[in-house]
Amino acid sequence: MAKNGSEIGINTRLAHSGNNPHDYFGFVNPPVVHASTVLYRNAASMAARSQKYTYGTRGTPTTDALGQAIDELEGSAGTIMVPSGLAAVTIPLLGFVSAGDHLLIVDSVYHPTRNFADTMLKRLGVDVEYYDPHIGAGIASLIRPNTSVVFTESPASNTFEVQDIPAIAKAAHAAGAIVMMDNTWATPLYFRALDFGVDISIHAATKYPAGHSDVLLGTVSANERCWPKLFEAFNTLGCCAGPDDVYQVLRGLRTMGLRLDHHQRSALDVASWLEQQPGVAQVLHPALPSHPDHALWKRDFSGSSGVFSVVLAGGGQKQQHAFLDALTIFGLGYSWGGYESLAVPVFLGDRVVAKGPYAGPVIRLQIGLEDVADLKADIARGLAAAAAA
Repeated sequence: MAKNGSEIGINTRLAHSGNNPHDYFGFVNPPVVHASTVLYRNAASMAARSQKYTYGTRGTPTTDALGQAIDELEGSAGTIMVPSGLAAVTIPLLGFVSAGDHLLIVDSVYHPTRNFADTMLKRLGVDVEYYDPHIGAGIASLIRPNTSVVFTESPASNTFEVQDIPAIAKAAHAAGAIVMMDNTWATPLYFRALDFGVDISIHAATKYPAGHSDVLLGTVSANERCWPKLFEAFNTLGCCAGPDDVYQVLRGLRTMGLRLDHHQRSALDVASWLEQQPGVAQVLHPALPSHPDHALWKRDFSGSSGVFSVVLAGGGQKQQHAFLDALTIFGLGYSWGGYESLAVPVFLGDRVVAKGPYAGPVIRLQIGLEDVADLKADIARGLAAAAAA
């Protein structure tokens, strides 16, 4: 909402959220506050901690600026900033699960999330169970009296299944469990997770919010019910992000709407073209009508981002590597959301439910901001190399 109460568009909100220039002498960008020690006016205020800022780990004007901007986008009661996207997963899990709890995680989850659950959480006495991404309301049959958290991710990492988040949230809440969602793919621009029943929305702000492949940051946003517990865990763990990284993400937000729209249009163009190419068995992009979960994506999402996967028509690692090695514009590197296009091989061997089958090796593509014609030509080189292999 604008100051006069009228509705404003997303790019207007991105340009103006999280900062009032007149709080800082009219400068359009807020200052970057580097802080550890914060001085108190007197002993009484120190004893009572009766001031807004008490120590650098507990918040500064810089983190407040980004937090307020994210809260406007998410509709959340509060947001924490942490040093990476993985930290944005691990901190809320550590805050909300205890020894003896049962934790449900979608089987198509981001691999480092699975690794954290299978190592540290299991060692701490948490019972971890993986579920099919298409389970929907059927998740009620897996929820136990000690199920504390249902962890979702939609669309799925690498294979892009779309979860029925409202149905899962309804079943989880009926049993007293909370719902977390890794919403990095869509960002709150294309899916406002809390509006669909999610309690805690997780983002690798390294990706689209930062946008330039040079910043590591995670954000975690919670509804009013879960915010106090999330903030308590954040302060207890002391895992705060640095002010320069926070500022760079706030700066990246200003153009995220424009960049994300470009990623979306280019990715859909490339994905549609790929469906017609020899050597391609399947394109895993939920915004394509051919995707099995397209109707569910269309019901809940208002847009799509620049990341999807392609399944080659037969072959194995030799063909997968030949495709990747032939690329000259696409870089071979992890992460996504930056200005440059990337490609990575997909490994599905750690899954227990969502294994496929797929007709051939899977390759994940991040479509950057380059010209689409150049990207198609580069992919064509990869497909020819895979066929020759």
